Amino acid sequence: MAPQLPQPQVRSNISKFLRSFLGISRILQILFGAGLWITVAANKYDGPVHFVLFVAVLFWLLTLALFFITLLDKQDLVPLLGGERWLCTNLTHDVAAAALYLPAIGVMFYKTESYSYCNLDQYQHSCLYKVYLTAAVFACLCCLSYLLSIIYGGCRKSRGEQTVI
Repeated sequence: MAPQLPQPQVRSNISKFLRSFLGISRILQILFGAGLWITVAANKYDGPVHFVLFVAVLFWLLTLALFFITLLDKQDLVPLLGGERWLCTNLTHDVAAAALYLPAIGVMFYKTESYSYCNLDQYQHSCLYKVYLTAAVFACLCCLSYLLSIIYGGCRKSRGEQTVI
């Protein structure tokens, strides 16, 4: 039996979302978030970096869920948060993500600075400086993409719109 293709309207909705500002923003958030938590988790980490990993993985999973629910146009099936509240749900998610990514950025810059001594060519031992610097960049890019989503969602909400695209 041949696999069934999505109906033309479903394909149109998927295409429309993927080309929208929020669709592109969600893709970037997923990529930057994955880059952050993979960078941290693939290396030795300790102390406050656990918080960074928690924030990165939590919001990566939540963003992935929001992305696929919106992509498949199934937000009406989400109890309490879906339907006409979907824009507000997305906006709240983005505000929470940005609010928690800001201290995560601070942690990553602190850890990067604490390992700056081993950024010399003559230093021969293993060093986490470049790992933490890369993670700090990913955290900044993540936070920036969430901040842009906040602006976008806030503009839509202020115009009285209730949909994300």
